[in-house]
Amino acid sequence: MSAALKPYPEYRDSGVDWLPTMPAHWDFVRNGRLFAERNETGFPDLPILEVSLRTGVRVRNMEGGRKQQMADRAKYKRAVEGDIAYNIMRMWQGAVGIAPCDGLISPAYVVARAIDDIEPRYYTYLFRTTAYMREVDFASRGIVPDRNRLYWQYFKPLLSPAPPPEEQRRIADFLDAYTAQVHRLITAKRRLLKAVREQNQLALHELLVRGVDHDVPLTPSGRPWLGDVPQGWEVAPLKQFAVVNPSLGQVLPGRADDVAFLPMERIGVDAVVDYSERRQVQSVSSGFTSFAVGDVVLAKITPCFENGKSAWLNDMPTQVGFGTTELHVLRPTPRLRPELLLQWLRLDLFRQWGEVSMVGAAGQQRVPPRFVRDFVIAVSPSAGEQERMVVEARVLNDEYRFVTDRIRREIDLIVEYREGLIAAVVTGRLDVRDAAIPVVDGDELADDIATDDDDMEGGLDAID
Repeated sequence: MSAALKPYPEYRDSGVDWLPTMPAHWDFVRNGRLFAERNETGFPDLPILEVSLRTGVRVRNMEGGRKQQMADRAKYKRAVEGDIAYNIMRMWQGAVGIAPCDGLISPAYVVARAIDDIEPRYYTYLFRTTAYMREVDFASRGIVPDRNRLYWQYFKPLLSPAPPPEEQRRIADFLDAYTAQVHRLITAKRRLLKAVREQNQLALHELLVRGVDHDVPLTPSGRPWLGDVPQGWEVAPLKQFAVVNPSLGQVLPGRADDVAFLPMERIGVDAVVDYSERRQVQSVSSGFTSFAVGDVVLAKITPCFENGKSAWLNDMPTQVGFGTTELHVLRPTPRLRPELLLQWLRLDLFRQWGEVSMVGAAGQQRVPPRFVRDFVIAVSPSAGEQERMVVEARVLNDEYRFVTDRIRREIDLIVEYREGLIAAVVTGRLDVRDAAIPVVDGDELADDIATDDDDMEGGLDAID
């Protein structure tokens, strides 16, 4: 769609540092000449709108656990369909968009209405470019940098390019169609990621409950999530194969020694652990979770549990370690290879049952230790069979990582190209006035976006 795009035939100096040249027929004007602040209150019956970094402005989902009670909706600002709204603290990150309908915006946000014949869609694309967000960051004010705010008085004097209004609409139409096509492509690749994960999970589940010797007769396990298992396998609660949350059970190193320390962020959703943080034993020997080399750790708090934060500490550089209290520790017995224990904990099936068993207040729910202890698994009594299963699991996971890493790289390249093209078009480096603009089915695109949002909220970004 962009292959035939060329620069404008003539450029001139803009006098603006962040965009030194611009098409000869464009102007640079202050935002106060393009927009006026809308500061209207007293419309409590309108829907609540929210500003998202990823999707711009949308109607807030007030269903179920996401429902929020508004203290006084009459104090919320009205945004009219087509107005621009931005988060004053996150505008520098691109938290800006166009109101899809009349609605209410937080009093802490800014609502700007277009003056005269200005096309807000063009400016929303412009405001989310890296160069413009850098200007916003410079213009924002606050006590400390991470608390900077872009109030209306700081937004109004910012300079923005001003193509003729008809050209603004042409640019916006082109970018709407182009980004819709890109969104569909990214959505398709995310669905592919989901399908690849499902395939990997099915293969791992089959391996864990059937092993690698498919000639062994099967017998009912008595558990629906296990189905039939090979004769002679042990079907028992996990506590029969691992000690859950053991005491340290060994002499601590000298008080001057340091040990590995694991905050939750040091444990990846891909089971990779960052052991770089060390602490003195005397500073962590109480009030933290203890573990030893060879233990398996499992995040117990939401959303880390659902995201699959777990790892086998086989390569921990110190014999003893400490970390966040939001971990369950499992010490495998000789009856179960720790790699297989980790695979059980990383099954979506285990996570789904764990979610059901969670206790605690919303946002602070945890998987109780009794669920981990009582979860029934199937284990081959043969050390040789378990070793072959470990080898097969490594192959399955290596293949999975290879495929998903490649798909993610493709998505990253698509996003990078999209952002580069948008920046080139809205700043006048590429001319789209004569470009063909394909027709995009709005209903189909809306379905794609809704599905994509559901996938993202379901933790697709955290797939290991």
